[in-house]
Amino acid sequence: MSAPAIAVPHDVTEAAALAVHSPFDGRAIGSVRQSAPGDVAGILERARTGFAISRTLSRFARHEILDRAAGLLRDRADDAAALIVGEAGKTIRQARKEVRRAVTTLSLSAETARSHAGEVIPFDAFEGSEKRRGWFTREPLGIIVAITPYNDPLNLVAHKLGPAVAAGDAVILKPSPFAPLTAEFLVALLVEAGLPTEVITTVHGDPAVAQALVAAHDVRLISFTGGFATGEAIARSAGLKRLAMELGGNAPVLVFADTDIPAAVEACVSGAFWAAGQNCVGAQRILVQREVHERFRDAFVARTRELVAGDPTDERTDVGPMITVEAAERAQRLVDDAVAVGAQVLAGNRREGSVYWPTVLDAVPYSCALWQDEAFAPVVALAPFDTEEEAIALANETDYALHAGVFTADLTRALRVSEQIEAGGVMINDSSDYRVDSMPFGGAKHGSMGREGVRFAYEELTQPKVVCIST
Repeated sequence: MSAPAIAVPHDVTEAAALAVHSPFDGRAIGSVRQSAPGDVAGILERARTGFAISRTLSRFARHEILDRAAGLLRDRADDAAALIVGEAGKTIRQARKEVRRAVTTLSLSAETARSHAGEVIPFDAFEGSEKRRGWFTREPLGIIVAITPYNDPLNLVAHKLGPAVAAGDAVILKPSPFAPLTAEFLVALLVEAGLPTEVITTVHGDPAVAQALVAAHDVRLISFTGGFATGEAIARSAGLKRLAMELGGNAPVLVFADTDIPAAVEACVSGAFWAAGQNCVGAQRILVQREVHERFRDAFVARTRELVAGDPTDERTDVGPMITVEAAERAQRLVDDAVAVGAQVLAGNRREGSVYWPTVLDAVPYSCALWQDEAFAPVVALAPFDTEEEAIALANETDYALHAGVFTADLTRALRVSEQIEAGGVMINDSSDYRVDSMPFGGAKHGSMGREGVRFAYEELTQPKVVCIST
């Protein structure tokens, strides 16, 4: 499927086609036109025009556009899911779920557009201001640069665009070069729903294009989801502008002896291997109380071996390909390096092209990269613990903290542990990968900047304006 022309209306000099291929079998999916650094001035001029238009749209108009777009996406769910499978390699069942979530994200954005306009300020509650009345509104911020990853190529783009449209901003969208077609599809739906074409400009190009956009004076906020190295480079180039970044994680899940072990196993298997492990809140380190460690380990390994890996278009497939062969090779190297220093492979560590089978390790040394860094692969490290204090210390020892999970039948313990775990979210009696699109979402440690989740992103993308009347 070729990208809709409507999403890239600016002139592209020195344009070259970026071919998009299936990560599973390498077949051509489509192509998009790339911009060059010389196009940045024109892109910014178009975005300035887009903001002049978007800021004048009434909140009702923004609501109606987003609501219609949600309906269009619902009607074309099969097309969207096929694009996700084709260019990102998600299994068809996972792709359908992502489409449903993106519909929700757009619907939440529609409601936010008309329900978060501001608040009355009780000036007369303060001495000397008894004869004043007023309020604050939430006003559009301006031009936003949104940079999105490949692992959720529809819903993560919806999380950038939906709140920005609700806010009245203009967006320069730079999707992942591995999955640009789904982003183009969503932008085309928004335009079909009534959004003026200038409000969103979709840009494809190399890092030089992205760096020029990030550094541009006219840009008011950069919303980025991706890796730490790229996030640091953006921060260095951005200058004095707002940054909203989600830079990955290394999620711990704590399993206490009093929990329902079969339920914990099932949740953790899903949490670890969803989207071939290319999931920033996926369960990577599973800490199990020693007295049930062997029981949990054996059940987890048995369930992992039941998973079907391979063709993402097959309804029976549980784990599709990684985004590239190189990504799968990197995952295998991480595992091999851990094994070289003492880790034991209990399942998986098999690769065919870009498909890397779900892999479970035990006895992973805490000093190795597989324990300390985000794997972003279908790889899980199991480890025993003896005391609650030890489990919390192990959970907190990495620099990256998006989500964590805690399994226990003791509510007091669950609350106590959740207070001590350093993370943006703690899921009790569920895997770390649970997320609903209305909740605040972001990290708690190194690199944490801002929050996603529609209402919370909307607040990042707007600024308060006070009006005070002296009577």
